[in-house]
Amino acid sequence: MYNTYNNLTRSVASFMYKVYAWMSLGLAITAATAYGVYSTPELFRAIVTNRFAFFALLIAQLGIVFYISSAFQKLSYATNVLLFSLYSGLLGMTLSVIFAVYQMGSIYQIFAITVGMFGFMALYGYYTKTDLTSFGQIMFMGLIGIIIAGIVNMFLQNSMMNYVISFIGILIFTGLTAYDVQRIKVLGSELLNKGEEERKIALMCALTLYLDFINLFLHLLNFLGKKK
Repeated sequence: MYNTYNNLTRSVASFMYKVYAWMSLGLAITAATAYGVYSTPELFRAIVTNRFAFFALLIAQLGIVFYISSAFQKLSYATNVLLFSLYSGLLGMTLSVIFAVYQMGSIYQIFAITVGMFGFMALYGYYTKTDLTSFGQIMFMGLIGIIIAGIVNMFLQNSMMNYVISFIGILIFTGLTAYDVQRIKVLGSELLNKGEEERKIALMCALTLYLDFINLFLHLLNFLGKKK
């Protein structure tokens, strides 16, 4: 029984390593692409000054996320990897605008804060004995709320409302990080020796945590970041 428990623990840890490895790779692709686009004036201007191009990028990102989320089990592992990498790169292209809006030092500082907050909540979600299911459902409802509020504020352009949305967004994605990590840990314990299926699901879990991290970073940047 002790050996069985140890084997299960090692299997879950191995699954989590795969998830974090893919998440880290996605973040690296996004960061490198964002800075690369910003460092190429012609390409950067073509994206930020052309509304059609910018919204086409956003639509492409949404399309990839919906497609990979709904069809990842039918797709090959290689195709899932390609789509995940493509999404990370496209998001990096749109996020290149932050380098034009915020001070470079502030971006690095907020990124470090995001790493700390994300890491702490990930550890909490992994080791806590408390069932976070109901908590996660509340966070998801809050997420729907800030999405609606954000759409409304696109028309109102209320700066105070913008800060309130960012503050609530920080709380929501901090909570979602703990919830998602706990959910992924449980999922990992159910995927012993599943081969390609396990690798596909690890990649999807990485996408979930990647989005938690990116959204937490953007809300922190909007709330605390120093603009140029």
